[in-house]
Amino acid sequence: MNGVTGNVTEIAQIDTGGRTAQANLPAHEVVYRKLRAMVLFGDLSPGQAVTIQGLVDQLGVGMTPVREAIRRLVPQGALESRGNRRVSVPLLEASSIAQIIIARQWLDPHLALKACERASDEDVADLAALDERLDRAIEDGDHRAYLELNYRFHRRIYDMADAPILAEMAEGLWLRFGPSMRVVCGRVGTQNLPDRHKDTVEAMRARDAEAAARAIREDVLQGMEQLRAAFDG
Repeated sequence: MNGVTGNVTEIAQIDTGGRTAQANLPAHEVVYRKLRAMVLFGDLSPGQAVTIQGLVDQLGVGMTPVREAIRRLVPQGALESRGNRRVSVPLLEASSIAQIIIARQWLDPHLALKACERASDEDVADLAALDERLDRAIEDGDHRAYLELNYRFHRRIYDMADAPILAEMAEGLWLRFGPSMRVVCGRVGTQNLPDRHKDTVEAMRARDAEAAARAIREDVLQGMEQLRAAFDG
């Protein structure tokens, strides 16, 4: 399990969307965001039980904020209680993957369409910059960076769409399938994880909302079918 560094009293904290919070956050919120990121980017392996005390030691915080973070993450489907003060990231079942694919096929394209309608030149430039960094992570075979940057690319689109209820639904799906993408990376490598991000960026640049939605739908299907194949095998 990869370590997480940084004290909860840090003035600037990075959230899972990659933005820097400018003000102090309550300790319990900082711990929640750190533990959420550990789940989201595969630092906790699906099915691997970890003790609450182990998380306390790793995060360098008290028991109470860790328990509070777990309390919030369990109903989101990101963690499950295993008893004896242990938790784990749930293992994805075939039926769950099928449901996630159905949901993402509608949510992500719809958010991309709305994002394109609202996109500024700065928004498109940000997406392009994220995709360039993602390409470097692929070339370097950096699984952790790949997972985080891939998420941040999609998260940036959700923010651009300005549809918070739909974005929250999409975020919830990431918490369910994101950890298992680390398994996919380990099996096929980053070089074999194609995406349609450049097509999406070009469609956004041309302000072609329908093309952006199509590109994101194909991107989602590629990734999710690789996830399905990895767990079917």
